[in-house]
Amino acid sequence: MPESSDEFYRIQKLPPYVFAVINEMRAKARAAQIDVIDLGMGNPDGATPRPIVNKLIEAARNARNHRYSQSRGIPKLREEITRRYQANYGVTLDPDKEAIVTIGAKDALAHLLFATVGPGDVVVSPNPAYPIHQYGVLMAEGHACMLPMPDAATFLNGLEDVYRASKVKPKMLLISFPHNPTTTCVDLDYLREIVRLARHHGTLIVHDFAYADLGFNGYKPPSILQVEGAKDVAVEIFSLSKSYNMAGWRVGFCLGNPKMIAALARIKSYLDYGVFQPVQIASIIALRECEEDTRKICAIYQKRSEVLVNGLNRAGWPVEKPRGSMFLWASIPEKYRANGSLEFAKLILEKAAVAVSPGIGFGPLGEGHVRFALVENEQRIRQATRSIGQFLKS
Repeated sequence: MPESSDEFYRIQKLPPYVFAVINEMRAKARAAQIDVIDLGMGNPDGATPRPIVNKLIEAARNARNHRYSQSRGIPKLREEITRRYQANYGVTLDPDKEAIVTIGAKDALAHLLFATVGPGDVVVSPNPAYPIHQYGVLMAEGHACMLPMPDAATFLNGLEDVYRASKVKPKMLLISFPHNPTTTCVDLDYLREIVRLARHHGTLIVHDFAYADLGFNGYKPPSILQVEGAKDVAVEIFSLSKSYNMAGWRVGFCLGNPKMIAALARIKSYLDYGVFQPVQIASIIALRECEEDTRKICAIYQKRSEVLVNGLNRAGWPVEKPRGSMFLWASIPEKYRANGSLEFAKLILEKAAVAVSPGIGFGPLGEGHVRFALVENEQRIRQATRSIGQFLKS
């Protein structure tokens, strides 16, 4: 018998969860009645729009909806997401062959990687990165090729170098804009160049579009499917979590290349029976009736971002305003950089009662940074920046 779970084949590929250290400290502080302002996990704090909740209640009362659903999602929900893509991006999708409902974006990512990546397949993605982008590849037995992304141009240059120098061409590019954690945003021409490279070299693309609707000051994040010919090589993952404050509902979509969609559908047919049907029915209402709520949610994040940026700059911690997402990616003040991001995150939790995510948790190139999530109201964010300012001055 194995002595610990670390001896299991796939579990031993996963490093210790860095964020658990901060989570444990936060829990202990709160148990001691310390008011911790939690800007760590990107967990939306807003309520799901009322029409969606009302539809869930109505659908849940119907016993017909208590049975197994469909692993690829009910047809009307797939039709509704394709209508949204037509309305918002001018992209035409076949709801039967080019759209599938998933149990959130993580389900789409993890199972798509299992379906399409095999031993030794090279998957290129930016670093730092959302952890599933790296470790989903490792669990699928692929090779995660992580390229630095201090900015979008550097990542693209690195990708071109990989194609020029590597004997083994990448099987897949796994990208995400607006990016978590760095908040890097790009325009449609940038995505056109990514698609051009991928088509030329026979590489698949997965674009994680979780923050599709969180662009600030007039910036509208582009869909990769807007690029002509993108569906030949690319899929996009869209989630209701951030756009509609539906994180706990676990509803996402994978859209685009029909061959990749079919592979994901086949894997999922063995693994699940889909999202609870009343949740899917309520999600139709989200997509059909709640676009104004999405705009309001974006405005809330934009305002919080401005409050946080202004507060940190006043506190003597220079940071730049993001163009989108629900995060702020901040370089650690020089004085504290040598001890690393985990120690710094522990320090501001202890001294300022503010929880943030250490950059090292997003991969080795995240070191030297911390990530703030915009998941507290403006008053609490101001309180957090004042506490951080007092700590930095002391």
